[in-house]
Amino acid sequence: MCRQPQGSDSCVEQADVKARTGGSGARLNGMILDGHNGAAAATYARDNLLKDVMGLMPTSLSQDEWLALLPKALVAGFIKTDKEFQNRKQSSGTTVTFVVVDGWTVTVASVGDSRCILDSQSGAISTLTVDHRLEENIEERNRVAASGGQVGRLSLIDGVEIGPLRCWPGGLCLSRSIGDMDVGKFIVPIPHVKQVKLSSAGGRLILASDGVWDALSCERVAKCCRGLPAELAARQVVKEALQARGLQDDTTCLVVDIMPPKLPSPAGPPSRRRSKLKTLFFWRWSQRQRAKSPDRPAEVEVVEALFEDSSSILAERFGADASAAAAHEVFHCAVCQMDLTPREGISVHAGSFFSMSSKPWEGPFLCAFCKLKQDAMDGKKQQTILGDVLA
Repeated sequence: MCRQPQGSDSCVEQADVKARTGGSGARLNGMILDGHNGAAAATYARDNLLKDVMGLMPTSLSQDEWLALLPKALVAGFIKTDKEFQNRKQSSGTTVTFVVVDGWTVTVASVGDSRCILDSQSGAISTLTVDHRLEENIEERNRVAASGGQVGRLSLIDGVEIGPLRCWPGGLCLSRSIGDMDVGKFIVPIPHVKQVKLSSAGGRLILASDGVWDALSCERVAKCCRGLPAELAARQVVKEALQARGLQDDTTCLVVDIMPPKLPSPAGPPSRRRSKLKTLFFWRWSQRQRAKSPDRPAEVEVVEALFEDSSSILAERFGADASAAAAHEVFHCAVCQMDLTPREGISVHAGSFFSMSSKPWEGPFLCAFCKLKQDAMDGKKQQTILGDVLA
């Protein structure tokens, strides 16, 4: 694993390594955050997002149950971190790409335009994130417009439009982030989540901020990492990005190898006397050793897709889970976990007062703040909802 940042301190990365190899019981958490309008949101998310997500996971779960519940916990955790940061009244925001590796299963949650790719041992490249740039994501443009935002380019005095598409007010070119309280409720923190399972041949995760992806394609990033251990690969990605485009933005890269526990991992940092050619020879030797291993699976190319959802509609992301029954005197907001009474809770399925599809009796339930965020996520302008009328 290696992290190599360049640029301002608003780009933050963190990795909590509990095991460096794949297999049962190995778990790794890592994230890359690219802040804007200051580093406050990136720093707060770095320090609190993992805690908020894991705090929503029940104890005493099997590995399969834990992995099945993780996508919902990631959605709730992102919104909880966003809510608590906005309570600080700081006008800062951040992209987040958050990775959880559990054995051979990789789960990635992301908002914004930082990106994560998987380079499998077969050489196949998979993109595990979705960019939330208004310039490239027509679904997000439509959602922002439907929830009351204006989408357009920066207009000069003479009427000439320049630059990428942005949300107005505020002028943010992203449609999803953590923070950005001064931009509008149509900028939402609900992440795209993708979960895949690698074969026991392993693979390499490459996370980077947009300063890398604006300069290099996914294929070029993966290619320039090959033949190098993680400690050198991240440096090489940043070096090539700077050579291609210069330092025009935060440029940070995080590389993580998920390797079989019985097979050698790529070489450590070379000594000053070791040439790049020798490093490449070592990598090819290790590849041949893997090919000779009797534990090597017959189909190393298979990366199994387990889950993917980019919807911003909370009712779809949480499902019709009525586990927080209204019969209890006190229960919790499904997102921020604030204590609620049945009278305070607003169902994620609650529509307008006159909507025939409204199901205000079905959980999960939200507090008033999280419900307002839900309207923006669903692409709706603020409206009167049944929960408000009953209250």
